[in-house]
Amino acid sequence: MTEEDRRTGRDESEDERADRMWGELIQEVRVAQTGVQILFGFLLTVVFTPKYDRLEHANQILYIVTVVLGATATGALIGPVSLHRLVSGRSVKSQAVRWASRLTFVGLVLLLATMTAALLLILRVATHDGYVPWLVAGVVTWYLLCWFALPMWARHRHTTR
Repeated sequence: MTEEDRRTGRDESEDERADRMWGELIQEVRVAQTGVQILFGFLLTVVFTPKYDRLEHANQILYIVTVVLGATATGALIGPVSLHRLVSGRSVKSQAVRWASRLTFVGLVLLLATMTAALLLILRVATHDGYVPWLVAGVVTWYLLCWFALPMWARHRHTTR
């Protein structure tokens, strides 16, 4: 057993490992893509509602920022599919997996920003109470715990060096 086999706990070649990691990454991306596409589609319709014209200027700016964030998140989360399609058959799968993984991480960060901005916008329109920033901060904290803190803790706790 090589050092790499001991590290991964698998008896697989670099190509087999890249294939496995690609399959896992694509499954993860499918979940995030669906969420961001539904949110982005909803955001695109808001500007065509009668209530949009009655929004305060600050809320219209927040809406524009939210739409741009949603567009960038969508791009980053669809990026791995395009990357794979364009480099498929070129013997660069392990590099493609690394780039796709980075795009996915950036997409998740942008999705977090999009969801934060969308939640802030919706709560600002739905209520003008001073507790809105606290609610948004609480939800963002929850996202950070679920999406980043817990996985990093598990990675640190259960990964051998």
